[in-house]
Amino acid sequence: MADSSSPREASPSQDEDLYLPDAPIAANGDHDQAEDDAATKPADQAPVALEDLFDDDDEEFDQLASDAANIPSSPPQSAPTSSEDAAPTIQQESYSDTNVMQQFYARLFPFRSLFQWLNHSAKPGPDFANREFALTLSNDAYLRYQSYPTADLLRKDILRLVPSRFEIGPVYTTNPRDRKTLRKSSMFKPLSKEIVFDIDLTDYDDIRTCCTKANICAKCWSFATMTIKVVDIALREDFGFEHIIWVYSGRRGVHAWISDKEARELDDDKRKAITGYFEILKGGVQGGKRVNIKRPLHPHIARSLDILKPYFQQVLAEQEPFLSETGQARLLQLLPDKVLNEALVKRWSSSPERPSIKKWEDIDALAKTGVSKTLDTKALVEAKQDILLEYTYPRLDVEVGRKRIHLLKSPFVVHPGTGRVCVPITAGGDMKRAEAFDPLSVPKVTELLAEVDQFGGTEDGDEQGNGYVEDGVTMRKLNDWEKTSLKPYVELFDGFVRGLLKSEVVRVKRERDEDGVTGADGMEF
Repeated sequence: MADSSSPREASPSQDEDLYLPDAPIAANGDHDQAEDDAATKPADQAPVALEDLFDDDDEEFDQLASDAANIPSSPPQSAPTSSEDAAPTIQQESYSDTNVMQQFYARLFPFRSLFQWLNHSAKPGPDFANREFALTLSNDAYLRYQSYPTADLLRKDILRLVPSRFEIGPVYTTNPRDRKTLRKSSMFKPLSKEIVFDIDLTDYDDIRTCCTKANICAKCWSFATMTIKVVDIALREDFGFEHIIWVYSGRRGVHAWISDKEARELDDDKRKAITGYFEILKGGVQGGKRVNIKRPLHPHIARSLDILKPYFQQVLAEQEPFLSETGQARLLQLLPDKVLNEALVKRWSSSPERPSIKKWEDIDALAKTGVSKTLDTKALVEAKQDILLEYTYPRLDVEVGRKRIHLLKSPFVVHPGTGRVCVPITAGGDMKRAEAFDPLSVPKVTELLAEVDQFGGTEDGDEQGNGYVEDGVTMRKLNDWEKTSLKPYVELFDGFVRGLLKSEVVRVKRERDEDGVTGADGMEF
């Protein structure tokens, strides 16, 4: 997928066995072959020594952060000579400029929230220290197996290297940077990672007619919304997961992160089983039926049909999947009665522009007239259910969720193609928020930096006009993200993280109680 953070595109895809020796990235830039943290640079550039890139000098870091904060967030741009020149100039300045990205990371990226989410505690621990990060630099160099003990050290290297994006991998048995010091490669294994799902709207290109390739609009975004609703409720009701957050990919996709401890610790076989639970579409459009499900319907399928019925009507009206000859032929291919099909073809031949929603209604209308004496009404009902599922049921990139080894783009990074931030869509099962989400209104990095520069300090409770706000009985300085339209997204993420941390505290206390550990010395009196 061109836009997805699936390892097929931007992250190395690996087998279960891990190899410690260096494995350079393929010359064509395909990260699927990358097995190490070596920085691969274009042929005309000198190689970068990692020891030169990662310096633990805090004074230098503090100076770097200070310098970054003093650089104007919205650098002046020379006026284009014509409207034809404007677009490429703005895009280059907006989404590829290192200064812009450094400003974003220094002032707006919520490193502390990201740390607490991945660490499952406010106190540094192995869940974060042994976590792999992969950084894509501005020159397309790709750094694997990066790791950081604290949020401050992660922020330090991000500000030093200014990656165009970075991805999150699993928690390993040891610090990923130290993997080559182990006596055996088998000692370096992934221990845990959130279960993740990846949805890309290009997987709906055989249905959507409003957009193609990387383009999206409100009409085809409905496929993402219906996917969130079907998968989220199944994860909660059928698997018992609670801590699920959905994140916009920045262009045309959606990522789900399931952070429950029970989910994080599942092995690859169980992850494969969970992703398989949602895999009911098989094969391509030309290969006959794509939906083959058993009857009576599984409760998940029956529930999904109820959720998807109104969306199917919307798809018929907005995408017109049966309007073309190809689309009409596909519909007839999925219906079970030859005589009924002939009657439908006869009706539609006299009205070649008949809308898809009318063609769908014609199926029942003609069936009720008794046009076919051999019609099996039960088979027709089941065929219509299968058709509804083919055109609306979630299409997940199942490979992303099957293995702990896969990496996925971090929330709140900037998509280099659109400039939009990968913001949370919804958490906690709030489907109203999912329904209201508009990807085209997501703030772009340049817009956010401009908002910081233009902040007057007279809104959001800051009556003093000096960038401070009341915090109980004291005043505190506003974070820069609080001065921008990124604020509601960070607050949504923070609420999700607080819920996760609270559940971790409850879980630890319960486990201690079950083990009979009470009091300072672990003895019960």
